[in-house]
Amino acid sequence: MSRRRRGVLLLGLAVVLGVLAASDVSRREAAVARSIAPLVDVVVTRGDLPSGRPLKARDLAVRQVPARWAPVGAAAAVGEVAGATPSADIPRGAYVTAMDLAAADTGPGAVRPGERAVDVVASGSPELITTGTRVDVLVTPDGGRTRLALRDAEVLAAAPADDGTHVSATLRTTLRQAVYLTDAEATGQVRLLPRGAG
Repeated sequence: MSRRRRGVLLLGLAVVLGVLAASDVSRREAAVARSIAPLVDVVVTRGDLPSGRPLKARDLAVRQVPARWAPVGAAAAVGEVAGATPSADIPRGAYVTAMDLAAADTGPGAVRPGERAVDVVASGSPELITTGTRVDVLVTPDGGRTRLALRDAEVLAAAPADDGTHVSATLRTTLRQAVYLTDAEATGQVRLLPRGAG
């Protein structure tokens, strides 16, 4: 075999081995990506934060980490914890979780981190639906069937509506529930059913 032919064979072998190695690396990278996916947003601190001082949006940042490594109760958006007060010092780069925050006032009118207060005008008894009561929320889309939209919601504030058969109420909800109820009120009817004590 000539030296030229031997060189061509060695070059071809090198190319084949290179392709196999690249394929193996790609396969291993895909396996690693599958093992850590999916990624989720978590809120971390930009600097050392002392206890007792309310968090400001500029104190926080959002990072993506594999869901399996995200701590339980970690905030996913700055808006969920901005304004809350740390119950202990939080070091720079640490996750911000519910356990790091001082317990918020849960009395009438108070909205905890991650919650929303949504206003609805709904059918219901103004005498029974008052501040501090709890209600089930029924939604009837135009031309649709009535569904239970929210169970055991807390009424943060309530007042009779102008017609005497409706009540204007502020409910404690999650963000998703607030969006759903706002859309339901715009496209159908909402009814509040007061729940008995306990």
